[in-house]
Amino acid sequence: MTGANARPSRTAAQRGAMERFKALVLEEQAGKVTTTISDLPRAALPEGEVTVRVAYSTLNYKDALAITGRGKIVRAYPMVPGIDFAGTVEESASPEFAPGDQVVLTGWGVGERHWGGLAEYARVKAAWLTRLPEGLTLQGSMGFGTAGLTAALCVLALEEAGVVLSEREVVVTGATGGVGSIAVALLARAGFNVTASTGRAAEHDYLRRLGARQIIDREELAAPSKRPLDSERWAGGIDTVGGATLAAILRATAYTGAVAACGLAGGTDLPTTVFPFILRGVRLLGVDSVLAAQGRREAAWARLARDFPAELLAEVTRTVPLAEAPALAAALLDGGVRGRIVVDIYG
Repeated sequence: MTGANARPSRTAAQRGAMERFKALVLEEQAGKVTTTISDLPRAALPEGEVTVRVAYSTLNYKDALAITGRGKIVRAYPMVPGIDFAGTVEESASPEFAPGDQVVLTGWGVGERHWGGLAEYARVKAAWLTRLPEGLTLQGSMGFGTAGLTAALCVLALEEAGVVLSEREVVVTGATGGVGSIAVALLARAGFNVTASTGRAAEHDYLRRLGARQIIDREELAAPSKRPLDSERWAGGIDTVGGATLAAILRATAYTGAVAACGLAGGTDLPTTVFPFILRGVRLLGVDSVLAAQGRREAAWARLARDFPAELLAEVTRTVPLAEAPALAAALLDGGVRGRIVVDIYG
């Protein structure tokens, strides 16, 4: 091809560079997980219908467990972590997507069983992808990521369970984390009387800026009790902690209230009785975002795009380059990270 519109031919080195990509790779040696930023051939990508050039990913609780080796998240090594990503379709064998489409992925076992988003490229099943929600940028979508999707699903679950606006409080636990921060802001934006639970006194002003009217110390909320029921306080709740904290919320949830449970940062046990359920009609709503149906995802994304102000998203988001992700993983697990971490793959 010649003439003014001809593309200059690429050198062999340039063609070779296009066939390789940068990725954060986890390996396990003698029971210890190691992390490296590796240069991999495109042929190393797993099977899938759609190849996406990733622009942004995130660092979630699961990612931190995988990177540090503190949790049995990864099923087989080597693994590229990153349970979320947003980017542009480069190749597609599916009629649902074409090159140039902007897409988002959260969940589906990516970063656990299937290579994830902390890399320049990802190859996945078409059914796992969602078109970039209208009104959001690729970077903005990762400001929400799995945490935002989960928070929105929890809010939708409470509303569908009949939790309505009143003077009675709705409590959010783990409120300075990714799910908690976004849940506080979404509930406040909807008009609920939000109480945020945290053990970090320095973050009280942050939580109030998100919309919390009251703040309760996490130790007070999880204080042991021998009583099967406490005074009715909560119209509902979103719990990211589990364990004694979830049990305490259930004991104090008002008649026909509901609690959406989506996390286990405080433990997997649930030391409670049946009394909240059979005497007050309290509902415990399990919320999972990993395998959520596409229609459910689209409703949650639409809620985030419509109701979460851009200035608040900037408040809860920190953007870092890929090279910083491993060091931040331990800080996230130790409670040293506020809000959301977006990873700029090319930053």
